[in-house]
Amino acid sequence: MTRVGKGLAAGFVATIVLSALMVMKTMMGVMPALDLPKMISGMMGMPDTPMVGWAAHFMIGTIVYGLAIAGLDRVLPSLNRVILGLILGAGGWLIMMIMLMPMAGVGLFGMTLGIMAPMMTLILHLIFGGVLGWVYGRLVGKVSPKIPATA
Repeated sequence: MTRVGKGLAAGFVATIVLSALMVMKTMMGVMPALDLPKMISGMMGMPDTPMVGWAAHFMIGTIVYGLAIAGLDRVLPSLNRVILGLILGAGGWLIMMIMLMPMAGVGLFGMTLGIMAPMMTLILHLIFGGVLGWVYGRLVGKVSPKIPATA
């Protein structure tokens, strides 16, 4: 399996973990207004079709983040892969807070939902990123960076 394939696999696994946490959050009644798949489907013009939001959520997590971790690992091969995942998770959270939350109609950083919205989504993105980097690292294995020969 190529590094890209391993990135896609890691993205899929991390998305499953994130999705399970999102479902548990909803089942516990924590921040019910923060329903990301419903927000995504609403932005796509299908507010009554949450499965569209879930499909988009899985595509973003698997494809976008999977390609991103493989690409970032190629550019920064000496950086710990969990750190790479955390960087990607934090970056994705920032994009979501600045661009997607206002598009979903809940304001910058989702503040119309309260302070817990950005805090909870940051925690979820960091868990996602940590899992992404850890799984990718396990799949790729240890790769020693090439050390230049000394004269």
